[in-house]
Amino acid sequence: MRPLGLPHVHHRLTGSTNERAKELASGGAPHGTIVTADEQTSGRGRQGRTWIAEARSALLLSVVVRDLDERHALLPLVTAVAVCEAAEACAPVKCAIKWPNDVWVERKKLAGILVEGRPQEGWAVIGVGLNIGARKFAGELEGIATSLALESPVRGPRSPGAVLETLLSALDRRLFDPPAPVLQAWRERDALAGSHISWHDGEGTGAGVDDTGALLVDTRKGRVALQAGEVHLTRGA
Repeated sequence: MRPLGLPHVHHRLTGSTNERAKELASGGAPHGTIVTADEQTSGRGRQGRTWIAEARSALLLSVVVRDLDERHALLPLVTAVAVCEAAEACAPVKCAIKWPNDVWVERKKLAGILVEGRPQEGWAVIGVGLNIGARKFAGELEGIATSLALESPVRGPRSPGAVLETLLSALDRRLFDPPAPVLQAWRERDALAGSHISWHDGEGTGAGVDDTGALLVDTRKGRVALQAGEVHLTRGA
């Protein structure tokens, strides 16, 4: 399997790197194709949320992957583990993963992940937004977001190019791992394990994830498994 990173399509400004990568994938772009941007005007997170980042302050990356078979379901978990490993290699941080798609440092959001695709056509797109150079966050992000720069006050963060290379290397290593080591690495970083969790029609205590990546929650009525597309967790839960 070819390594991630080629071809590399870069935009100074684009609507969404994920949308561009999906267009390329639909047109036959090979495994490993990446799309990056200095700035995007319509960046999206899970459930249609907006991804907010100032120009050149974040790594905005989308990766075309193919031939994943049953491993497609674990792509969000695989990606989250790889983002953690890359961030920790680039800055003095210890990352945690807030199910299903956020990477935290000290309960502040460092990165977000959005996986989209067409399994019937054999491809998926992994989208990552990783805050690198921002020195402050304003508005709705103040107090709830962080960056590699803020977490590296002495030596500063590595360059965006170096962060990209490190992340692609980590993702390449993890992408075709069997499920067991991926799940183990994810569980070791689970930010919600043992925490109170509430969502639109329930609450309970986080109990990890099952082998499909569903969130396990212990409630008064017993243990339930929540799918990412079915729930919106409240922050601070």
